[in-house]
Amino acid sequence: MTDHTVALARCHDYDPGRVARAIARQFDLLGGIERFVKPGDSVLVKPNLIAPRSHRRYPTQTHPEVVLAVVRLLKDYGARPFVGDSPAWTNAATCIGVLELAEPLARLGVPVRQLDNPRKRRLGPAKSHVWISSAALDADVIVNLPKFKAHQQLVTTFAVKNMFGCVSGKRKALWHFRRGDDMAEFCELLIEIYRALRPALTIVDGIIAMEGQGPIRGTNRPLGWLIGGVDPISIETICGRLINLSPEQIPIVRTARQMGYGCAEITRIDVAGDALPTEPCTDFQFAEQVPIKFTFGRVCRSIGRQIAFLARSRGLRRSPLNSVCPRATE
Repeated sequence: MTDHTVALARCHDYDPGRVARAIARQFDLLGGIERFVKPGDSVLVKPNLIAPRSHRRYPTQTHPEVVLAVVRLLKDYGARPFVGDSPAWTNAATCIGVLELAEPLARLGVPVRQLDNPRKRRLGPAKSHVWISSAALDADVIVNLPKFKAHQQLVTTFAVKNMFGCVSGKRKALWHFRRGDDMAEFCELLIEIYRALRPALTIVDGIIAMEGQGPIRGTNRPLGWLIGGVDPISIETICGRLINLSPEQIPIVRTARQMGYGCAEITRIDVAGDALPTEPCTDFQFAEQVPIKFTFGRVCRSIGRQIAFLARSRGLRRSPLNSVCPRATE
């Protein structure tokens, strides 16, 4: 087993027992839980919390059974897990509530934290100053639990992009302004954030993936895979192979190759567990691509949509924004 080992586990639905066994198998295939954590370690479990949409209808966020299976394993081993994220347009607690995770996590004694209180870090050769959550920086260990998605700006997102959620709140939009003119520069930023945080383990929830206009407005696509590993680029490469993408077709992987980071050579990646299919999925639906850079108008429209969504979720007939700008939520 090497750092370029990728563990594949078949799991066709979110039955709690099946998910728990598949997650435990991921840890075992990659060297055992003791490879990643020690008893007493503070462990940030970082799901993809992006918008308060129910997992019962939308594959927008990491499924709650995947999160629960991981935190139970960590608790049983004597670690101190907490679940955290910093969604740009809502908060972690709201997303956790919609996922029906608040009560199960409370019963387990696992706190939910908004990844705020950022500290400035200099990243990469350009020495970019990025404000990253102190909770993420101070955790002894990070376990990264992204969702397998098509993405309207990056083609797909698997392992790397999820750690962008450790950049606190709306500061993420700032980087869309600063680096959004150049795909390679933006991907380099994402990779440098991942390298700064150094997740010990990544497990991608690809049991039901999102295809179409991800990362929020896509649709369910059953794939039946959990994909785990240490090297995020090896994981991205194998995830791409499952849906018939070469490394060069995945912007994050293409940039990582140029940086000399990770392994994107499929012949050098050791696949453990269930066999990689000889025939990939050839009809996965990808998103229509839009520019990475956020214009001011786009940010305003996004804020308007979020206010309207939150107003509806709280039972209000009209968004408060309508009284100020009737067209803002169109």
